[in-house]
Amino acid sequence: MGFVRPEAAIGVDENSSMRSQTPLHPDKACPVVIRGQGAIEILAFEHPLAGLQLVKGTIETGESSRAAALRELREESGLSASNVSADLGIWTSGYANQIWAFHLCEVDSPLESWIHRTSDDGGHDFKFFWYPLSQQPNEQWHSLFQGALKYIAAKLLV
Repeated sequence: MGFVRPEAAIGVDENSSMRSQTPLHPDKACPVVIRGQGAIEILAFEHPLAGLQLVKGTIETGESSRAAALRELREESGLSASNVSADLGIWTSGYANQIWAFHLCEVDSPLESWIHRTSDDGGHDFKFFWYPLSQQPNEQWHSLFQGALKYIAAKLLV
């Protein structure tokens, strides 16, 4: 697993040992919401069936990854971001050929914790909280999200 900037992505042609410039096209968007100065915390939630996660979702046909990040944040957490303040890069997740785009999003004064009812998979209550980005994720985190947290922490120099 590794993260690359789209303009620096290198692909390998299966029929050749030659390397060629092949941009990665993300299919998932992950809005990154942080708070704090010094000890940075990241917005996370507990999924009732799948453990601790970050907000993430599918980029719709014709939708930019930035627009998808803002939409997913609204749909999964109930938060409306004022904007995307930074693009944090592209990550090949190593899971189901998913390529994620990370976007740092700004929101106005979110609560300490809250529950948001989402329509995902027929409806679930997601319990939102702030997770210290410097803390190693434990087994409550799905391994996919453990990798995502490590990437985000490295990008934000935590």
